[in-house]
Amino acid sequence: MFFRFRNKNKDNISDSKIKYIIAGLGNPGEKYLDTRHNAGFLALDYISKEYNFKINTVKFKSICATKSGALFMKPQTYMNNSGEAVSEAARFYKIPPENILVISDDISLPVGKVRIKKGGSDGGQKGLKSIIYHLSDDGFPRIKIGIGDKPHPDYELADWVLSKFSKEDDKIISESLPKVYDCVDMFLHETPIEKIQNKYN
Repeated sequence: MFFRFRNKNKDNISDSKIKYIIAGLGNPGEKYLDTRHNAGFLALDYISKEYNFKINTVKFKSICATKSGALFMKPQTYMNNSGEAVSEAARFYKIPPENILVISDDISLPVGKVRIKKGGSDGGQKGLKSIIYHLSDDGFPRIKIGIGDKPHPDYELADWVLSKFSKEDDKIISESLPKVYDCVDMFLHETPIEKIQNKYN
């Protein structure tokens, strides 16, 4: 098994041994820092800081890092074109959809709720929609991080997902990130998705 994620000191390995892709979705740039749509970026930031590796290599239209058999990537294509980056990396490494784990926000879940899906529709999330389109496959697993639904029916959805977290919601999101890490860790230790779902769904 390639992956021993809890070993903080293990060196990066060669491209030829990349077996998994972990893609956290969001929008690049200071304008979008700490916005609801950037929950996937926040998750990868937490993982990289907690385990002492930097996501700072520019490749595949993304900011990337390789660590112990996995490519961690934050697509810089903006959310709606995330599939351009993910599919490029998947083709390069010949990674099948079942080994691509995507972390994204979800407005249908309460703030901080973590849910694991084995595959399926995009559920209205345009980053997932783009990945499905560019992979021509919806069978990739995903971790959804709840950001809460818009507070009023007349509230524009785009304005809501691009809004900053309130202080209270920011705390809840921060408390959910260790769960996301654990899901990623289990996935990379080849734990069946159903077992991860049983723990967190």
